[in-house]
Amino acid sequence: MKSKMMIRPALSMALAFTLVGGSAMALTGSEPDVIKALKACSAIKADGERLACYDKAAQSVAKAQETGEVIIIDKQAARAARRQAFGLELPTLSILDRGADKSETETLQATVKSARADADGRLVLTLEDGAVWRQLDDRTLGKPPKPGASVEIRKAAMGSYLMKIGGQPAIRVRRSESGAAR
Repeated sequence: MKSKMMIRPALSMALAFTLVGGSAMALTGSEPDVIKALKACSAIKADGERLACYDKAAQSVAKAQETGEVIIIDKQAARAARRQAFGLELPTLSILDRGADKSETETLQATVKSARADADGRLVLTLEDGAVWRQLDDRTLGKPPKPGASVEIRKAAMGSYLMKIGGQPAIRVRRSESGAAR
């Protein structure tokens, strides 16, 4: 019984989040074979056989992680990756949304690092995390954003996003891959 209790936290941790490095399996959400083998051990009734199964499966998971065949990240790392990729069109990273609450995948709170107007007079904002957002509409804000201003960005229609800067009306924006002019 003691061995079973010690194995469960390790199994939970290993199953917290898995990706198969560079494989389409991660994109479809199917489990890697090493994780399936680890889960299968719980069906074994005899304690000694179950422990031997877990030991073997744990070694396989560790080896797969060392070689990059399987990448295991926790919820905090997934949240950080989701935040960093917010606004980019990366549908293959939707696996990071598993277990996330809707507010984490559809809105972002951030801080302005710098703001400028492009040649068309539209805002180009760089956030503290380095993400660059470009205004798509022609709406003029009452007060231009300053460094340190708080912004809220939420998903909108057709791949765009709505950004509220302070208490001002939202502007339609899209994330840029860089600060280069478009």
